[in-house]
Amino acid sequence: MADTLRAALLLAVLAAAGCRTGRNYTSIEGPRYTGSPAVAHTGECAHDQTLRLASFNIEFALRVDSAIAVLQSDPALRGADVILLQEMDESSTKRIAETLGMGYVYYPAVFHLRTRRNFGNAVLSRWPIAEDKKIVLPHLARLASAQRAATAATVRVCDLLVRVYSVHLGTPAGVSPAARRDQLGVILADASQYSRVVIGGDMNDEGVGRTALNLGYAWPTRRGPPTTGLGRLDHIFLKGFSSPDSAAAGTVLDVRGASDHLAVWTVGVLR
Repeated sequence: MADTLRAALLLAVLAAAGCRTGRNYTSIEGPRYTGSPAVAHTGECAHDQTLRLASFNIEFALRVDSAIAVLQSDPALRGADVILLQEMDESSTKRIAETLGMGYVYYPAVFHLRTRRNFGNAVLSRWPIAEDKKIVLPHLARLASAQRAATAATVRVCDLLVRVYSVHLGTPAGVSPAARRDQLGVILADASQYSRVVIGGDMNDEGVGRTALNLGYAWPTRRGPPTTGLGRLDHIFLKGFSSPDSAAAGTVLDVRGASDHLAVWTVGVLR
């Protein structure tokens, strides 16, 4: 009974927080924010090109200094080729990208009343971003009617193209597990035309990755510690990659108070 009451109270709190969500950006055209690194990437290309990939939900982009410290110092994140960020605004995205010497693309999903700032997903890359788009996801949140979106980018790695998605699916209070599967399904449908794909972010669900598995994706972040107080919700799915070894994925356990989420990472070899 106590567990049921706690769950009900948690849902009520999350729903109330959702009610403070502001204006949806329904256009697939934007707002759109991009930037290129001051120094172009000059990394050498290898026959078996390896990419280090990371995803980090930086809670409302409130503690960017701490997040930058984590991204610069943690051995698993330092020097990542692609970083997927969620709950970002445009100025924080630009600041992180410029500090790390990376290009970026950012699309907000909503203007959030809690922070009075934009709220959305970013893709940061050391390799050139050849193309990008915003994908508006189905199923508005209960009560708040807030939408979710994914930021997609095509990254040119040597002579190969890699399609990358930074994702933030609906919360447990906002939408059902079936709705989150639908949301991921829209992204997977867009990704079906690409042979090399990275999908990562805050999935708000421990099991939604089975939808990707069923389509032949690898799920290197499936096992590990909880990434939030609600479970292991942050993940990366890969297609067109091989894994160099069984230890080529993990969770950053100390994020220096930057977020209520832990960062996840993996390493893949392009096939």
